[in-house]
Amino acid sequence: GLFVTDYFTRTPRKLSPFRSFASIELFHFHIPEDTVIAVWNLITFKEQGGTFGDQCPDRSITVYFRSGAPSVINPLHTHFPRDTAVPGSFALTLTWTLPNRTTGVFNVTSPLPGDWFLAAHLPKDEGKISVKGLYEECQYLFQPQLIVQRLVNIAVLYPGHVTEQSMAPHNRSCLYKVFVPSYTSRVLVEVLQCRGAEGCPLWLRVRAKAPPLHNSTTLDCREHTPCQLAQDLPFWQHWYYVLVEKHPGVPGTVSFQVTVQLTDCSRPSLARPPFLPSSASMNMPHSFGSAGGLALGDSPPPTSPNDTKHPIPIPVTSHAGERCWPVRPTLRNELDTFSVHFYIFFGPNVSVPPDRPAVFVINLLPVLDSGGVLNLELRLNVSSLCGENVTVFGCLNHEVPLTSSDNTSVTCETESLAGFLLSVNATASLSRLRIPYPQTGSWYLSLRSLCATEHGFEPCTNVTAEVYLRAYLSPCINDCGIYGQCKLLRTNNYLYAACECKAGWNGWGCTDNAEAFSYGFQLLSTLLLCLSNVMFVPPVAIAVRSHYLLEAAVYIFTMFFSTFYHACDQPGIVVFCIMEYDVLQFCDFLGSLMSVWVTVIAMARLQPIVKQASVLYLLGAMLLSMALQMDRHGLWNLLGPSLFALGIMAVAWTARTIRRRHCYPPTWKRWAFYLCPGALIAAAAVLLYAFVETEENYFYIHSIWHLLIAGSVGFLLPPRAKPSRRLGPLPRRKGCGYQLCVNEQEELGLVDPAVASINSICTS
Repeated sequence: GLFVTDYFTRTPRKLSPFRSFASIELFHFHIPEDTVIAVWNLITFKEQGGTFGDQCPDRSITVYFRSGAPSVINPLHTHFPRDTAVPGSFALTLTWTLPNRTTGVFNVTSPLPGDWFLAAHLPKDEGKISVKGLYEECQYLFQPQLIVQRLVNIAVLYPGHVTEQSMAPHNRSCLYKVFVPSYTSRVLVEVLQCRGAEGCPLWLRVRAKAPPLHNSTTLDCREHTPCQLAQDLPFWQHWYYVLVEKHPGVPGTVSFQVTVQLTDCSRPSLARPPFLPSSASMNMPHSFGSAGGLALGDSPPPTSPNDTKHPIPIPVTSHAGERCWPVRPTLRNELDTFSVHFYIFFGPNVSVPPDRPAVFVINLLPVLDSGGVLNLELRLNVSSLCGENVTVFGCLNHEVPLTSSDNTSVTCETESLAGFLLSVNATASLSRLRIPYPQTGSWYLSLRSLCATEHGFEPCTNVTAEVYLRAYLSPCINDCGIYGQCKLLRTNNYLYAACECKAGWNGWGCTDNAEAFSYGFQLLSTLLLCLSNVMFVPPVAIAVRSHYLLEAAVYIFTMFFSTFYHACDQPGIVVFCIMEYDVLQFCDFLGSLMSVWVTVIAMARLQPIVKQASVLYLLGAMLLSMALQMDRHGLWNLLGPSLFALGIMAVAWTARTIRRRHCYPPTWKRWAFYLCPGALIAAAAVLLYAFVETEENYFYIHSIWHLLIAGSVGFLLPPRAKPSRRLGPLPRRKGCGYQLCVNEQEELGLVDPAVASINSICTS
């Protein structure tokens, strides 16, 4: 055949340590039909500070693959919520082959067409809280690339039509495909008139959706005569691929004929018509493909208009399960993103008769619905059982309903079909099923009622059970509960939802309490973070006593908003918010930085120059507000204003030292008992905040940070300034009929009081 190669790539993304599914990086690919091989090239490299991260440690990278929907992963081995079905996926771990780069390759032979999803993450870390910008962080970037090779012009088999084929000696196989419409209960593939050097040295393989593999349904035509391969309960609205493969080492040309018969389950005694000119008559897609089944130049047998309207019945052997029942549709009502309700006509209460199943279909839209959770709920009306021991079984299957004629069967699986089983009875009248990240397409729910006896389950007589049926799509399981937050995430144009847990809770729905914080621990943590701000009361008292009223007001502002911010920032249920979270966070950060700013400016003793001090206070408030609005967690939001204020203080102290020719502050007691201890306490607080604080010790380390910062302010705040002798009130003396008074300009503050001269003479 003719092969076409397609290439797809995605932009590199930074990987994060795994905490929940919200922390993974998701990549979306689309594999076209008739693909025979897909190769993923997985490129990973390190970066640090804009360059290659040769010094970064090697951290393993786990990549998950799944067709149809994102992978439901559980690397931390947590517990899933009750009644949750976990679909499988394939995972691999990448190891580093070079200091800063590694490449992995993942091959899939005959992959299923449609959407494929890759999820990648780093292993869980220790949860260290690092200050942004303190050091160059190691970044691990991941970039997947996809190369697919697909066949074009695959031969198409028409039901009931015979296709002749000759396989040359250098050819080893022939590939065909046939479209299976809805309400098909059986696909029968048969090889006829096989002639070769050694009888019929052919293998017959059949597979749905993609070309067959070595482990697909196989039949050896040398051992079976006639060479017929049947597929019961095939997937509806899909292509089935037929591979006729020659045994190795067989010389010469092998000729044979291939035919396919489809059994219509709505008419079990009839097969599909031999040939229909219009693809719409067979419910085939418009992109049916070329009639490759006529590769030898044959044309379909001529048919008259009467033959088209009334196809010739082809008798087939009756098989169990060929009969199908009417499928009741559901009404789709979209409320919001991943919030869809499926309503049943004349529902939600449905009747399940004893002699036949009730079948419903739920259609999930491609791509749009695979990022949520499919929820199904069955509730039995016990009063409708009339005292009988009735059990209603529900089978939820993808792309084909499972309606076996064996009424005593309570399984939802066959050799090629797997489903989910639900059951309700008088004892357990409620049953739920949750499927996170369901595959899109049609989901069929088949309800049957059976009566329990001593010999097992048997068909009921004259008892019609009534069941309340509810089906809906939600973003997360139970909205992640009270200890989680349901987040709507996006990767390129694909939306999906995931839970982000808190307070030590884990799991897909934040229901795993193995590491959860107790209520007492949550209360203690909240009290520690809030009450540790009471340490600002002594600095406020010292500031008021020293006539630093502006500084005292800033400390009160910081203490108030820090207390209520931490009361609102708690991860558990011990939470109290007096304002919006964003307002409280901004005010807390602003108060903390303003406390540092006004303390250092006060230590510079710029009060005699009244105007300059006021300008610095106002300038600091404006600049800090701007910086916090840009980035509240940046390192320079703390270092920048602090270093600027320290620079002003250093200039002021140096100027006083030069003018007085003596070190400032002048007393050794001030250095030994106030400045040095205060500086050491502040340095210890900064070190704890920058290098020791983690998510686990945050509650008490951050409380210690509050205590140390408030304590350092009490040590560093300068004492009350002593009034200068040259600025004190001048005595008024009388003599010789005259009175000396202070210059009016000095009293109005228009000249420097330090150099003002008393030269005004007032008449008494």
